[in-house]
Formats: sequence, C-alpha cells, structure tokens
Amino acid sequence: MKTVLTIAGSDCSGGAGIQADLKTITSWGLYGESVVTALTAQNTMGVADVLPISPEFLEKQLECVFTDIEPDAVKIGMVTGIAQMQVIRECLLKYQAQHVVIDTVMVSTSGRHLMEPDAYDYYKKNILPLAEVYTPNLPEAEVLLKTTIKTRKERVAAVREFALQYKGTIFLKGGHDKCCADDLFFDGDELTWFEAPHIANSNTHGTGCTLSAAIACGLALGLRAKDSTGRAKAYVTGAILDGMDLGKGNGPLNHMYRMKKPQRGF
Repeated sequence: MKTVLTIAGSDCSGGAGIQADLKTITSWGLYGESVVTALTAQNTMGVADVLPISPEFLEKQLECVFTDIEPDAVKIGMVTGIAQMQVIRECLLKYQAQHVVIDTVMVSTSGRHLMEPDAYDYYKKNILPLAEVYTPNLPEAEVLLKTTIKTRKERVAAVREFALQYKGTIFLKGGHDKCCADDLFFDGDELTWFEAPHIANSNTHGTGCTLSAAIACGLALGLRAKDSTGRAKAYVTGAILDGMDLGKGNGPLNHMYRMKKPQRGF
C-alpha cells in the first residue's frame, strides 16, 4: 500500500487540515500519516485560536514517521513559523522525501493569519523550493509574487514567474474568482487550463487542503503531475457539487465533506 504524509495543522471541526487530508488519503485507497504543526480552534465559520506545536516535538513526530513507515509522498500545509520550517526542511532533506506537495496556507478564508509575518521570506527561500507541486490560490500567489492577478493573461504571467522563482510545478487555483473556477497548470514547459464553472455553494471549508492531499495521492500512485492535478481537480469539484451541509452556523462557510471515491485503475 502506498503511503502519504500530511504535515499540517489540526482542525477540530474535521473539515480542513490534517483531518481533511487523512479522509482524502483514505478515500483514495492509500495509507495516511500525519505530523501536526498546530492545534487550531476552528469551525466552518472561522479560526478562533491557534496553538503551535514546539519545534522539538515537531521534529520527534517527523523522525518517528520517516524512520518507520517512510511516505511515498508528502503534503505540507499550515506551518506557523521559522523554527518549524527549519525542522521540516532539515528532515525532508535528510530523508530525501519524494513527491512533496505544498499548499501555501498563509491566511484562512475568514482572514486569520496562520503564518508569522516574519517567516514569509524564509518560507519562500527555503520551503517552497522543496516542492514538486505548489497549489496557491489567487490571493496567496499575489502575496508570494508581490503583484496583482486579475485577468487570465496575468495568471499566465504569474505561473511563469512562479516557476522561475521557485522551480517545480505550479497549480494556480482560481476558485476565488467570482465568475469561474478555472485553474492553471504549468510545469515549466506545458501550460494547461483546467476549466470549470463557479459552483454556487458555500460548503467549501477545507477544499484547498483536500485538493493538495489528493494531488499527493496521485503522485504517490505514480501519476504524472498533470494527471494527478487533473484528477484532484475533478475529485474536489465533485465534492463541492455534492454540497453536503452539516453546519448550522451563520458565517460564510458551512461544512463540506462527503468525498466520492476516485475511480481506480491507475
């Protein structure tokens, strides 16, 4: 059985973070492992508080995973500060981790900062270059590239610049666009649009986590980056279309989670 490790924060409501990742990995028929970077008090309406895990304990978690059930792919989500990033970088390099997918989580949908501001530069210089695939959304890409991205032409320019700065494959998510949910894939050579209509559904809590975990699953199974991102896109789109509503909150997000098992045979 192939294995996927998620390095991310914990979501007590079960819809995002490592909980979403582990559900996704299991749904894809793989074995999931998790290293927790932070405990969060959150639900579908927002993040109330964050309690980072100490770098020392984070390192112990990573050592336990890599010295026993070594993962075939790694997904990195929420990382809070430089000390945590240093530990993660050293461990991934030490064990020559394969198929690293980075979900560039910096600010929650509700506006809560999930990364210490002074860690941005270290993150860009020392963590992003470790990835095989990056999955920023439009606001995150604007922060990382220090630019504005509004038009399709600007998206193309952004992924090309992203590839120049950070190498690897960029999967620029377009879900924040009000008109459509077109994503853009660029591996340094091939530029591909994954087009989709904008689905009128507020149950989108954890979709970014789920997408990056699904991409890691595809890579662990031996898929090319383009095929893996395409299948992950279809997987998340199907979940949003399902529209399962568990939440009763008055906030901008209700709860989404009933993932359709992806078709096997690859």
